[in-house]
Amino acid sequence: MNISFAVSTWLWTSPFTTETTALFPKLKAMGYDAVEIPVEYPELIDAVAVRKALDENGLKVIVCGAFGPTRDLTNEDPAVHKVCFEYLNQCFDLCNAWDSKFLAGPMYSAVGKARMLSPEDRKIEWNRAVDNIHKVCVTAATHGLMIALEPLNRFESDLINTADDVLKLIADINHDAAAVLLDGFHMAIEERDIEKAIVAVGKKLIHVQVSENYRGTPGTGQTPWDAFKRGLKSINYSGAVSIESFTPEIKELAGAVCIWKNLAESQDGFAAEGITFLRKLLKE
Repeated sequence: MNISFAVSTWLWTSPFTTETTALFPKLKAMGYDAVEIPVEYPELIDAVAVRKALDENGLKVIVCGAFGPTRDLTNEDPAVHKVCFEYLNQCFDLCNAWDSKFLAGPMYSAVGKARMLSPEDRKIEWNRAVDNIHKVCVTAATHGLMIALEPLNRFESDLINTADDVLKLIADINHDAAAVLLDGFHMAIEERDIEKAIVAVGKKLIHVQVSENYRGTPGTGQTPWDAFKRGLKSINYSGAVSIESFTPEIKELAGAVCIWKNLAESQDGFAAEGITFLRKLLKE
């Protein structure tokens, strides 16, 4: 497998701004090939300056979207859809500026929508997601990009929780630009068999995020890493494996993801130990 290793800047800070590039030399020194940039507020990011910092540190980039209530493509109000489309266009421009080939994230709905809906209401929201993500795919294709749709656990989404769910969504969207991001944290909660889930997605899998089952350093928890490895090997995965976790020091983000305490002695240690474990697991 030709796998590269990345880490999200969310491990240290939020939101990403031009000044966050100060992390880049440290990431390169740890051995990372790429940095995952979550775009919360595009207006805080100077694309040219960030590109310069990426080049200076020899880092590639994965761009991820952030989807709160004002960026909800299943909302009943078309004005909310318009806001989300405009935001996605800004993200696509950043992808092009940084030579990233796709935009990743749970862009089908707002994160945190976890409700018991009737089958009729669920179908209405599903259809909105299908119609709106198809429009997103058309726009992405005009930028020469794909999108990587991410299933979330049941506490963060009531729409797409598993590999099977996202494959059904992609089938209904029916556009070549639609692909998949699988996150090991969510999979540890929702999938019956991680290896089978990865194999089912197959060539549609273009990005992978990982942390432990408790959001901690890879290799320190209960994640079935051998099954993860077998799944990736079965499909000859050749993208990035990116560590995504968070710090309780950023209160708003920590509240959103329910992280109330430090998950490692230091965030730098989290990143350094995590890549050491993943490199040993996936390169041997």
